[in-house]
Amino acid sequence: MSPSEDAVELLRHFGIPDSGELVSRSPIDGSAIGGVRVGNPGDAAERAAAAFVSWRSVPAPSRGELVRLLGDQLREAKEPLARLVTLESGKILQEGLGEVQEMIDICDFAVGLSRQLYGLTIASERPKHRMMEQWHPLGPVLIISAFNFPVAVWAWNAALALVCGDPVIWKPSEKTPLCAEAVMALMKRALDLFGDAPEGLVQLVQGERDIGEALVDDPRIALVSATGSTAMGRAVGPRVAQRFGRVLLELGGNNATMVCPSADLELAARAILFSAAGTAGQRCTSLRRLIVHDSVADQLVDRVRRLFANVAVGDPRDPGTLMGPLIDEAAFESMKRVLGDVIERVDAVQGGFYVRPAIVELDRQEGSVLHETFAPILYMLRYRDFEEAIKLNNRVPQGLSSSIFTNDVREAERFMSAAGSDCGIANVNIGPSGAEIGGAFGGEKETGGGRESGSDSWRAYMRRQTNTINYGSDLPLAQGIRFDVAP
Repeated sequence: MSPSEDAVELLRHFGIPDSGELVSRSPIDGSAIGGVRVGNPGDAAERAAAAFVSWRSVPAPSRGELVRLLGDQLREAKEPLARLVTLESGKILQEGLGEVQEMIDICDFAVGLSRQLYGLTIASERPKHRMMEQWHPLGPVLIISAFNFPVAVWAWNAALALVCGDPVIWKPSEKTPLCAEAVMALMKRALDLFGDAPEGLVQLVQGERDIGEALVDDPRIALVSATGSTAMGRAVGPRVAQRFGRVLLELGGNNATMVCPSADLELAARAILFSAAGTAGQRCTSLRRLIVHDSVADQLVDRVRRLFANVAVGDPRDPGTLMGPLIDEAAFESMKRVLGDVIERVDAVQGGFYVRPAIVELDRQEGSVLHETFAPILYMLRYRDFEEAIKLNNRVPQGLSSSIFTNDVREAERFMSAAGSDCGIANVNIGPSGAEIGGAFGGEKETGGGRESGSDSWRAYMRRQTNTINYGSDLPLAQGIRFDVAP
């Protein structure tokens, strides 16, 4: 079945009309597979602001019920939604299924969270006073997502925002608009079953960059959660800061794996394969740099080269495929600028941009290795001293994810210490990609500093309020200040 024929079936399944000026093309063969209508950012912000007035007063466990209903819809539609993710983003079906499972998992997490939005009771220095801290809904949240995770990133943010009392506006990538329409169809079913949600609580606004800019600049948007390139973050962050809004940035990565002399090389090689070639190297957590001790470098690189050579590249809908196409020609040209004529293109499906993962050995860390090329390119550097390896890991502008393969507990602990990896994620004996929703996801430096998904990331979607209650008849001041006036 051609991508366009596959799309007709899936659009019909989700009730999505194929009409609109924004055309989606499948990276499988470059063919047009559907069109959507461009939204009105001003109207969306107005509706979200109105919805906030009532949604913020709905008890949090009731808000969690809406997210539970969404999770149920996702369970029922897991396979067709995963197929659409594969069709529109080019990732293999197994990864598409995994992405929808992430959505289900974060819904479960958020439902539990809806009964755990805890504050604090704080000891007061004043007699018969009590201090406490509580968390209130923040306001409308704008979610800007990228093509490589066209549905999961929305869910990471939306599930938490909704239970925290915030309306949601979604500006998806213009490269994957159909995935967003399918998710919104499921969200509408959940809203209908919920029955009492305000109009404008969850909205989708399709369009190009200008649509996103209008929403970013709108003062009615309390939080902008943006996932994408560092260049995008540099544009979004100052614009939101200028109007004193909040911003949550999850940007580029330049992730490294250190392989030490004591490492299990077979385990490391398998992890390197998925981390570097999964999603055709188009994850923000994809492995970009391999930092290997000189004593095991030749042996490990030989294994990795053999694995790369045997990766089945082709139509991502084929069960035997491990690596699908790059998203488009621009991604291919970007990879070609780095590799030149060394790039190995695969004639898998006519019209698509299929390549083999490449490994490039370097003597020093400079030039293109310092920048994120969103493609399956793995740079290999050798080290002799452990402290040198730590410096190589940290000596890039990005700070998202990192990992180490070692059976030396001192090396592992050193890597995870304050003087070790400077990334938001630091793993031991697994690769840098494949995050679970229970942990906060994000990184430092040019990665933006934001955190999405699990742990206490929910606090980004709420405002903190400190309260002091005087239950006595006197009025002592803090710090022992006396301010008395004679009657």
